[in-house]
Amino acid sequence: MPLLADQKLDVYRRAIEFLALASQIATSAPRGNSFLTDQLKRAALSIRWNIAEGAGRFGAPDGARFYSIARGSAMECKAIVDALAVLQLALEDTRRQAMELLTRIVEMLTRLCRRADPPRESAPESTTTTTT
Repeated sequence: MPLLADQKLDVYRRAIEFLALASQIATSAPRGNSFLTDQLKRAALSIRWNIAEGAGRFGAPDGARFYSIARGSAMECKAIVDALAVLQLALEDTRRQAMELLTRIVEMLTRLCRRADPPRESAPESTTTTTT
């Protein structure tokens, strides 16, 4: 079965890997912390969904908009994992693994966004001179 455009991206595979890890983190957190774990699961899903949406767009700027949203969701996941660690609700090894994976996801999504938004040429310097 041929792969769809999003499935060919390494960032897609890393997002799926993080989704599984986020689920593991959420499941291992003690009861009474659903406000954090539910948001972690939603944000982890959002990374994946927005990668798929961006890969499915025809225009690079339109795709970049969804990659940017996915990047924001990955940053949100980093903040939630940090909060879980501060509250001692996530094991250090799991937190480190999540942070390494999210850092890689953010880096890849940043490159995808930049690829769609090429650097603009700077305006030429003015060649007019004033006389006194």
